Amino acid sequence: MGPRIARRAQRIEPFYVMEVAKAAGALAQEVAQGERPMIFLNIGEPDFTAPPLVQEAAARAVRAGASQYTQATGLPWLRERISGWYAQRFGIDVPARRIVVTAGASAALQLACLALIEAGDEVLMPDPSYPCNRHFVSAAEGTAVLIPTTAEERYQLSAAKVEAAWTPKTRGVLLASPSNPTGTSIAPDELRRIHEVVRARGGITLIDEIYLGLSHDEAYGQSALAIDEQIISINSFSKYFNMTGWRLGWLVVPDALVPVVERLAQNLFICASTISQHAALACFEPDSLAEYERRRAEFRARRDWFIPQLQSLGLHVPVVPDGAFYAWADCTAVARAWGIGGADASWDFAFELMKRAHLAVTPGRDFGADQTGRFVRFSTASSMAQLEEAVARLKACAG
Repeated sequence: MGPRIARRAQRIEPFYVMEVAKAAGALAQEVAQGERPMIFLNIGEPDFTAPPLVQEAAARAVRAGASQYTQATGLPWLRERISGWYAQRFGIDVPARRIVVTAGASAALQLACLALIEAGDEVLMPDPSYPCNRHFVSAAEGTAVLIPTTAEERYQLSAAKVEAAWTPKTRGVLLASPSNPTGTSIAPDELRRIHEVVRARGGITLIDEIYLGLSHDEAYGQSALAIDEQIISINSFSKYFNMTGWRLGWLVVPDALVPVVERLAQNLFICASTISQHAALACFEPDSLAEYERRRAEFRARRDWFIPQLQSLGLHVPVVPDGAFYAWADCTAVARAWGIGGADASWDFAFELMKRAHLAVTPGRDFGADQTGRFVRFSTASSMAQLEEAVARLKACAG
């Protein structure tokens, strides 16, 4: 008899993005020499790596032996650099003392949930939304309550829906702006109204802002931290700063929460990677920031080219994303033409697409329950050449 598995572990559903990735990787290994290699538009990972100054900073830290533990809250000068970025990019004052450097946004979410969620608490989230966010709530013995959203709402919650869904068990909201999988953001005025509803009920407002640096529309590209000091923001060096495997992120919390999060971080993580922290200091050098902005423009150009191509092929994108690097496309018409139907058609469609076109995308199953079986998520984080080849293969399948 094997070990007894804790109920909290049993509540965590598979991360289907990664399950599909494993299947795509296995199929890619079977592709005969000379056949079309697999194109991976399923994982939300920039094709850019950390820019030169960041790589050089990491190498210097290794050579200097700068690899001892840091404070649990992170290198003080890195927290200062992050604070300066908020002032320069968004025009807001976020004191370094409220910034906690973490082992990726995942650690930031875990720390925030453990600090604020009691067993039985409910946290409101939009459907669709990033699956791991609801699992962090579950791991803290809370329950994620998914609220269906529509294209007219940009697949985001509204103050009215938050107010209508609030119960005595509700602890607060966990939102993402821009969102994965839709790439859509919450309008600042609506976000302010949501926060007012939450505060009036003594709740918490957590905002996943890991794609904030990759906003493409000034109307939406503003940090929720501009609202007030009670907002809790999760951010990351993975997406805008192109440091996915370096596992570095940060959390911005109210002053009163800093010692609580620090105590948890000391016990659970000790600190984030010291080498990664030293490297990240170079993210904020003028040359690095200029390179990041050049790359942001490239991501926007990819979006502007790719989404009309999907639309022309019958893969309808109901809302053009204003940030991140995703396209949330309704595949039901194409799936039906291929003889695929049912409530979870996108799952079979994704695997059929792998076989027919050697093209990997993510079915909607991961992201919620309300009509997500109609949708697939394309990642536009790959190069323009890869996107062009993907479209050519989609057209060949349609023909």
